Amino acid sequence: MHIGLVVNPIAGMGGRVGLKGTDGKVDEARARGAAPRAPERTRRMLSRLADHQPDLEFSAAGEPMGASLAREVGFDPTVVAEPAGETTVADTRAAVAAFIDLDVDLVVFVGGDGTAADVADALEDSQIPMLGVPAGVKVYSAVFAVSPEDAANVIVSFERTERREVMDIDEDDYREGEVTPKLRAVAWVPVTDELQSSKQLGGGTVEALAEGIAEGVNPDRTYVLGPGSTVGTIKAVLGFEGSPIGVDVWRDGILLVRDGSEGEILDALGEDNVIVVSPIGGQGFVFGRGNPQLSPAVIRRCSVEIVASRAKLDGLSVLRADTDDPELDAELRGWRKVRVGRFERRMMKLV
Repeated sequence: MHIGLVVNPIAGMGGRVGLKGTDGKVDEARARGAAPRAPERTRRMLSRLADHQPDLEFSAAGEPMGASLAREVGFDPTVVAEPAGETTVADTRAAVAAFIDLDVDLVVFVGGDGTAADVADALEDSQIPMLGVPAGVKVYSAVFAVSPEDAANVIVSFERTERREVMDIDEDDYREGEVTPKLRAVAWVPVTDELQSSKQLGGGTVEALAEGIAEGVNPDRTYVLGPGSTVGTIKAVLGFEGSPIGVDVWRDGILLVRDGSEGEILDALGEDNVIVVSPIGGQGFVFGRGNPQLSPAVIRRCSVEIVASRAKLDGLSVLRADTDDPELDAELRGWRKVRVGRFERRMMKLV
């Protein structure tokens, strides 16, 4: 099999520092101390791939878009589309065009929904399938594997492809709390159980659930409240207007941080902390999609309360976590109680 690899080196940088994405915000993300996320996630995928099938034929975009990362784990890629400076959409599309000329069997990209749309656009007149390694803040499209390691598993095991939707949202609208995914393309994608479905945006009645949380509030506990409409209802019941797509920190009637970055959240934590999160509908992620501010450093200082409407859980077979820390992901796995009502809980497996 001949793989074409292209990495968006700035994908996801804005997430942990509270920017909800990196489109047009690279300089600000760097000024806030953001570190690249995509290279390490690429290494994880390639390392697993080298363990499975070290003789794969590789082509890769030039630095910093994948070639040296492939070499690190022992592959000897043909280098295409050398960027001239700061990488751009044009560099991604040039790499994919080169992959088409080389007749690769699969294009693997590392990034988020914007990168997915760029790759899909470049592949529009081709039958070559594409597979995403999730590294962005926004991962709404149905073309991504669940994790870097799962992407490697898909590459070596898939036997068929099917058409899947590539979605994207406007990041400026997203930062203002509006989430309106738009269909950008339909692409051929390898299909196995490790490939995630696209996000479902539907909600459910969660008022009783929110009341249950509010009734059990401990004034000495710090509550780290994640994004989304379900947790948003909890914020409203607690008496404050939180960020609909950000992370808020609240303790004993006081909003300590609204729409916080990782550093701001860490600074606000006390001795007793709990994260309240709701899984993404259709995907099941509780960490690693849409809430990178809830970093491994934050999670390790907190207990975790998972909440969801019954309707949302009915559409999920499992829960998932992809925190950028494989050891923490392993610690989080197992059966979890999910609050679905004022008192009721349902057991769900986090895998």
